[in-house]
Amino acid sequence: MRLITRSLVSLLGLLVAAISLSGCGIGGLSPIFPTPVSPNGQNIYDTYIGISVPALIIFIGVEAALLWIVVKYRRSRQPAGYVPPQTHGNTPLEIVWTIAPLVVVLAIALYSFVELQRDFQPVNNAAFTVVVSGHQFGWNYAYPQGFTVHQEGTLQGEVAPFVVPTNTLIKLQFQGTDVIHSWWVPAISGKTDAVPGYDNFSWLKIDRTGKWKGECAELCGVGHATMQIVVQAMSQSDYDQWVQEQLATKKGAAASPSS
Repeated sequence: MRLITRSLVSLLGLLVAAISLSGCGIGGLSPIFPTPVSPNGQNIYDTYIGISVPALIIFIGVEAALLWIVVKYRRSRQPAGYVPPQTHGNTPLEIVWTIAPLVVVLAIALYSFVELQRDFQPVNNAAFTVVVSGHQFGWNYAYPQGFTVHQEGTLQGEVAPFVVPTNTLIKLQFQGTDVIHSWWVPAISGKTDAVPGYDNFSWLKIDRTGKWKGECAELCGVGHATMQIVVQAMSQSDYDQWVQEQLATKKGAAASPSS
């Protein structure tokens, strides 16, 4: 019994430590899944819940059964030299414990595959497309109006935001310029790889104003930790004004004499 207690305490300690450490560090994301603000983010959240809840129920059931057997049939309660009943060749039981996990795994795979097909394909009715390119170590966002937002990685503060209008369907086209990076803002969308020589796609349609943080989810080199992501959603009028400011800045930079 003492061994069981020590094991449970150790497991609880490891769980608490994992949750605590997962939220540490500059730019680290909270271990609690944020409130989704885009339909694809909501779909991924629903998928996460749909898989995690049954998995947790199965886990608790298996561990409870294991704990019950360990306690009920522990050696200290049995006479000296006791050998438990030996059961072999229970064909129906073997079929059940082979088929049941297979059904669960296939259901998870099908559920996830359908969700991936829905949320990570090019959309045809987007208002506009932003090309997102990852590099060591930062992100570039090329807007159709002809300017680019450079989101260079840093650990000294917040990076320049990727700005979008609210309630607008925006297509995201991901590219890599050196190694594989992965764009991930949990409240908005799932992880999408930026691969050199191959375009990946996703989309967003944020339903409220605000800022949401993410980070590169692919180990891409020594500066990986600096690759923060900030997405800022504005009202349409504020966004239009922001676009004009970016165009004016670009025009001014082009007009200034080179040094």
